[in-house]
Amino acid sequence: MRGVRICARAVVLAAGVAYRRLGVPELDAYVGSIVYYGAATAMAREMKGRHVVVVGGGNSAGQAAIHLATFAAQVSIVVRRDGLGATMSDYLIREIDATSNIDVRTGTRVVGGGGEGRLEWLEVEVRDADVVRRERVEAGGLCLLIGADPACDWVPAAVTRDEKNYLQTGRDVPQDRWRDGRPPASLETAVPGVFVAGDIRSGSMKRVAAAAGEGATVVALVHDHLARLRADEFAADARGRPPEISRWCGARSTTATLRRVRLTA
Repeated sequence: MRGVRICARAVVLAAGVAYRRLGVPELDAYVGSIVYYGAATAMAREMKGRHVVVVGGGNSAGQAAIHLATFAAQVSIVVRRDGLGATMSDYLIREIDATSNIDVRTGTRVVGGGGEGRLEWLEVEVRDADVVRRERVEAGGLCLLIGADPACDWVPAAVTRDEKNYLQTGRDVPQDRWRDGRPPASLETAVPGVFVAGDIRSGSMKRVAAAAGEGATVVALVHDHLARLRADEFAADARGRPPEISRWCGARSTTATLRRVRLTA
């Protein structure tokens, strides 16, 4: 379907995000079995009695480490920075400090890894002042939480974005794009009829439960939008003229045509 143009009265964008890759080719063979991107819950029970390495310094990494520590023999948090204070909430740092089988390795990054048939070790690069050294550490599992990018490069520029390229909805849409001084619906973008749900949305919780909730909510908003379009059509027919057509779509005005939104897949 790539390159196909589709016209619709409403569009829901729920493309999610793409996790940033570690960029270590020799670890790619283990992805989904013993190396996971953003899936600490899925891997936790498999890690019983093992040494697990968590790469990342944000809240998600801290929460993952605490959860994994319930099952794993040892959990090591690996971060490039000199500490967690700038990127992780204080309550998580305190809980990590209080958990005996979690250690934090600062100034460190993963640069390699391998094993006989399964992941057994990681090669890390450690920066200590002006000295950089490499060492091999035991690892029975690797959880990567190094951020994600919204999968919306294909979405037209008319749908506004925040500074991190996530799609804006509701009151987050710049006021100069509001209609008649009113903001779009909570999950509606700057383009009427284009809605967003899940991780791709600016300000979303980046959690499965939250995304599912937004998916349920957006259905009602779409129905409301379609009801308004039908009301506009009936009112226009009563006045003997066609309804307003979205300028963005560029569709021709006919009495049978409602506002349309055109996206290129």
